[in-house]
Amino acid sequence: MIHVEKKDWHASEIDEVLGALETSLFGISDEEAARRLEVYGPNELKEEKKKQWYHLVIEQFTSILVIILVISAVVSAYLSIQEGEPMTDTYVILIIVVMNAILGFVQEYRAEKAVEALKAMVSPHVLVRRGGREESINSKDLVPGDIVLLEAGSRVPADCRLFEAANLQVDEAALTGESRPVAKNLNLVSPDAGLGDRKNSVFMGTVVTGGRAVAIVTETGMTTEFGKIAGMVQSIDVEDPPLRVKMEKMGRQLATISVVLTFWVFIVLWFVHDRTLKEVFMTSISLAVSAIPEGLPAVLTITLALGTARMARQKAIVRKLASVETLGSTTVICSDKTGTLTKNEMTVQRLTSNGKTIHVTGAGYAPEGEFESGGAPLDPRGDTDLEMLLRIGALNNDAHVQENGGSWMCFGDPTEGALVVTAMKAGMDLTELNEAYPRVAELPFDSARKRMSTLHKTPEGKLVAYVKGAPEMILARSVSILDGQVQTIQKDDVDVNMETMTLMAKDALRVLAMAYKELPDDYDIQNLEVEAVESGLTFVGMMGMIDPAREEVPLAIRTAQGAGIRSVMVTGDHRVTAVAIAKEIGIIDEETPASVLEGADVERLTDDELDDVIEDVRVFARVSPEHKMRIALSLKRLGHIVAMTGDGVNDAPALKAADIGVAMGIKGTDVTKEASDMVLEDDNFATIVKAIEGGREIYDNVSKYIRL
Repeated sequence: MIHVEKKDWHASEIDEVLGALETSLFGISDEEAARRLEVYGPNELKEEKKKQWYHLVIEQFTSILVIILVISAVVSAYLSIQEGEPMTDTYVILIIVVMNAILGFVQEYRAEKAVEALKAMVSPHVLVRRGGREESINSKDLVPGDIVLLEAGSRVPADCRLFEAANLQVDEAALTGESRPVAKNLNLVSPDAGLGDRKNSVFMGTVVTGGRAVAIVTETGMTTEFGKIAGMVQSIDVEDPPLRVKMEKMGRQLATISVVLTFWVFIVLWFVHDRTLKEVFMTSISLAVSAIPEGLPAVLTITLALGTARMARQKAIVRKLASVETLGSTTVICSDKTGTLTKNEMTVQRLTSNGKTIHVTGAGYAPEGEFESGGAPLDPRGDTDLEMLLRIGALNNDAHVQENGGSWMCFGDPTEGALVVTAMKAGMDLTELNEAYPRVAELPFDSARKRMSTLHKTPEGKLVAYVKGAPEMILARSVSILDGQVQTIQKDDVDVNMETMTLMAKDALRVLAMAYKELPDDYDIQNLEVEAVESGLTFVGMMGMIDPAREEVPLAIRTAQGAGIRSVMVTGDHRVTAVAIAKEIGIIDEETPASVLEGADVERLTDDELDDVIEDVRVFARVSPEHKMRIALSLKRLGHIVAMTGDGVNDAPALKAADIGVAMGIKGTDVTKEASDMVLEDDNFATIVKAIEGGREIYDNVSKYIRL
């Protein structure tokens, strides 16, 4: 057996992968697995040795200010004993010191839980094929070259290259931030493809939501993508927050003042006034102690605690008290797009039907909106072609929306939810519609076909297939078009619709086309054939949808800009979509150059080169976890105080590297919450700006007290 070096497995043919890992489709033997386990080690995430609790306790008493307070308490006790007075000052100082130590200990003890949360996402058992036999083993015993079997509900136990896949759908949201399940296939991808584009691979910690697969384990433990994230989280040296730095500086200044004051008083009283040694000592020490603001820690703690409580009422949960002051110093907010700057609710904004472009108002899953064409209102119920388009979207659909506590929620695929909502905006009753057109069979979506078909009985008893999918695929299979009436489709029809689709795509709309086909009444629905159902279609129209921006975000960005805070979008989404949303919300405007970097650009630049260009960048697209961390560190090197938002596991290193890591409370994973300094209960960008405003008020109050 050889020790295999890391390869671009996603860019390698299956035979090449099998050869490099010295395995076969029957799997390795138990003996070989045992040998490899010795070489590669267990398939688990390793944690660095943690500090013992008593080390954390000791650290609470190592700051200059605390040391000064402890010395003051000792001296105060001595003076009280000498003068026969109560030790009230001593007790007050010690209570303050102990309370601050307890608070600091509790916060630090809770802080480093991110890797533990990562480990909780790893599957405990896995079904493997070894020596031609299938068996369930502990996932820790998995090694490169093992053959694993995956099905719906399985949590992927390691990084793997697929060599069999049937309708495989994988939820990679925790790793890549992609909110929709990803359709996997066996096609090769380029060596420099990002994680989200590696459709022939699956990764540790992700979940199979549909289909089944057989895959070759290529990476285990700390060499997996999950492992890299765990390594990055543990490798980041967390810097002291600005407040702690200032307090240490102030402590050194106070110590210097106390020593100088004591020295000069001693000299003056001893040599000038000819006092006794005891009188000189007592007077000098008393003056030195009186120069120490023993109430400062208490004032700071109370001020920060009150600020934290106020922010919590505004849906910003601060996990570390010192972060409150750091918030007030923030100069750059690096925000994810989906769900933070946008609603995370796909919404149909544009339709094409009967040669018309129709705009739909409203945003999100609330079925409230109007239809407009040519600037004039349009009644969908009076347009049979439009009714057909909406009917196909509503019936060729497995999602539904429901009102819950005053807000509407989508259950199922967000794209399909958008189609359902559009039909409801047109006044369609979905219950009645499904009863009138009952589904009798279906051809599920397939990433190779890029379409989905459902078969329905019409009220007249006819059998009809409703088809939705990628416009180019639907148009290629259409022989007629619905344009007031069914007509033979012409090349001009295809060209016009493809041009319309291109324009929609440039506006960052995701476009789906709708078509139908009438089938013979005696068609055997038990034995569906793709070619029979999805050829000879009648093209009806297209729907363009987008995850719209939150209504309050543009004002929040202008408010931040007015306060000297730069907003930057950092997303894994495509460049076109990212720029379109950035322009809509004001991150990019006429006064701000549309400087955009993609992950590949960040990868190519050295740290110095990135530092040279990053000040002008407003949008980062198609970025990976490593890129987000480099962006945060680059901005910090230039002197910025950086707030970074995130929700997926992949965001944890960047959140920890930033001055303020901001996790999402609704869709955020436990990993990101544990790595963060603040959690947003409403996942809203505007809440960050409010929190920063609150942080600045607290900073001003603290500064007035300590006169920094």
